[in-house]
Amino acid sequence: MSSGEVIVSVKEMKKMRRGELALLILKYVFLVGGTIIFMLPLVWTLSGSLKPNGEIFTVPIQWIPETFRWENYSNMFSSFPMVRYALNSMIIVFFNIIFVLASSFVVAYGFARFKSPLNGPLFLIVLATMMIPEQVTLVPQFLLFSELGWVNTYLPLIIPSAFGVPFNIFLIRQFIKTLPKELDESAYMDGANSFQILIKIIAPLCLPIMVTIGIMTFNFHWNDFLGPLIYLSSPDNFPLQLGLYSLQGDREGLTDYGILFAASLTALLPPLLLFLFLQKHILAGIKIGGSLKG
Repeated sequence: MSSGEVIVSVKEMKKMRRGELALLILKYVFLVGGTIIFMLPLVWTLSGSLKPNGEIFTVPIQWIPETFRWENYSNMFSSFPMVRYALNSMIIVFFNIIFVLASSFVVAYGFARFKSPLNGPLFLIVLATMMIPEQVTLVPQFLLFSELGWVNTYLPLIIPSAFGVPFNIFLIRQFIKTLPKELDESAYMDGANSFQILIKIIAPLCLPIMVTIGIMTFNFHWNDFLGPLIYLSSPDNFPLQLGLYSLQGDREGLTDYGILFAASLTALLPPLLLFLFLQKHILAGIKIGGSLKG
């Protein structure tokens, strides 16, 4: 290679490095800018939780309170039974996670490992139910649960999860299909039955995707507002999100938004802490979900 060719190649490498550096800087500017935009509502809520009503909706926005009103966080416990509402939410979330994981896992295992002429059509029917908007089934479900006497109880918010969730069934089935069938065959040869294989072999290997589904289920039912609003009428049964709604007065002037914002931030803590403690499993489940093949 001549000296001229060496100089040209060095210049090209420098140009490539400059281009890669510029692209990297642009990427980080975009990510930081997007993060700031998405964090603004949370920062505004945090700021409003430390202000009196008169300072919250000022224009332009006053991001830093003149005087920090820390008593908003103590007053929220005396303004409404937040602990009771949080416990109600935990009851709903706990049983939904148990039922969703158990039912979806068993059904997905059947679709992934057992061969039958009806396996494919039944799986397509399960996927087809994902195309039905939730709003279409609200009235028939309410009439059904009303006839069963389940209105104003947690049963309409919990029992449907015992029949599996189509999207979760799809995710778990696709993951199980990536596991080598030789594991099942070896276990069969050692005398294990299908249930033992499911519990002792398949379940431990499915931990990342199961944790991810558990987190998604927690977030959905912890933040669910429409379901409790339809089926619950007694304040003693309200979950946290419906309890927060009860903090709003009939007129804007009757609502203490400082306490409402403080309670909203407090309600945000459980999902946030759950993500912080289980983020490794969640990221692993996302990577697995992105690599699944049909």
